[in-house]
Amino acid sequence: MDRDLSDEDSVADLSFEADSPPAPPAELLDRLPSYDWLLQGGGRQIFFPPLEAPGRPLDQRCWSSFMDLSRVPTVTEEVAREALLSFVSSKCCYGSAAAGDLVIQELKQQTLCRYRLETFSESRISEWTFQPFTNQSVDGPQRGTSPRLWDIRVQVPPMFHEDTRKFQVPHSSVVKECHKCHGRGRYKCSGCHGAGMVRCSSCSGAKRKAKQSRRCQMCSGSGRRRCSTCSGRGNKTCATCKGEKKLLHFIQLVIMWKNSLFEFVSEHRLNCPGELLAKAKGESLFKDENTMVYPIVDFPLREISLASQRGIAEHSAALASRARVLQQNTYDNL
Repeated sequence: MDRDLSDEDSVADLSFEADSPPAPPAELLDRLPSYDWLLQGGGRQIFFPPLEAPGRPLDQRCWSSFMDLSRVPTVTEEVAREALLSFVSSKCCYGSAAAGDLVIQELKQQTLCRYRLETFSESRISEWTFQPFTNQSVDGPQRGTSPRLWDIRVQVPPMFHEDTRKFQVPHSSVVKECHKCHGRGRYKCSGCHGAGMVRCSSCSGAKRKAKQSRRCQMCSGSGRRRCSTCSGRGNKTCATCKGEKKLLHFIQLVIMWKNSLFEFVSEHRLNCPGELLAKAKGESLFKDENTMVYPIVDFPLREISLASQRGIAEHSAALASRARVLQQNTYDNL
């Protein structure tokens, strides 16, 4: 709701919104112990967690039993036709007659392996933010020292479920004058430059239309109309502080839980898009889940062993400098 200007805050004293800084200057905010870097490094910082102890190594396995091709079901003509009809039915404009009458002359079956590594990680970013101060309780430095970001305990979502949450860092709040309106709670209207009235658009300020003797009905012959931008007040409520004149600044902790995926399919001669092979279901050879998984050793297909080494190395290099790994999940399908 709009408020009346006080005697000392006349429209002439107000500034335009475009002339005000978009963000509070660094010198406006008090320095907090262990958080000075927020004022020095652009107001945002990623905090790196301590390294976690690695998980247990994957036990050595007898891969010959896992590679038994007899475990792989044979694709019969009936199974192939049902798969084709299922695909056709999923398309709105495909007819099923041709698929039903299609003569299948030969079925070629090829076995391939798919390695998949999924890494669930947590990263934490801190930044200064603010909200209008409405005389709410202020949890400032006088109540204690703000905890370090990785010391703040939060509820972790279920493993491998991505999420983003924001928290206010305890004891980091401080109340300051609004930097946008300079504590006035209002801006001078840019539409009428604070006058509250603008030139009539119908008669262009001439008080009557061209070649007409009677006065302009839109402005009642005054040549001016009430400014529609500010409803004739000459000023607008500050959108930053909502007219409260003060802002509550505090450090905000942003926590992001994300999944990183590495996938590899062994060499094959199938004329099939990779995204379809990624969706294909097969016989599971093994599965390992831990805080940190280890590369596969001595797998019959050497390219799978190399792929597991490459996937784990890539995730480690990409996440070590910006996130903490909470869980890894790796499995191989036949």
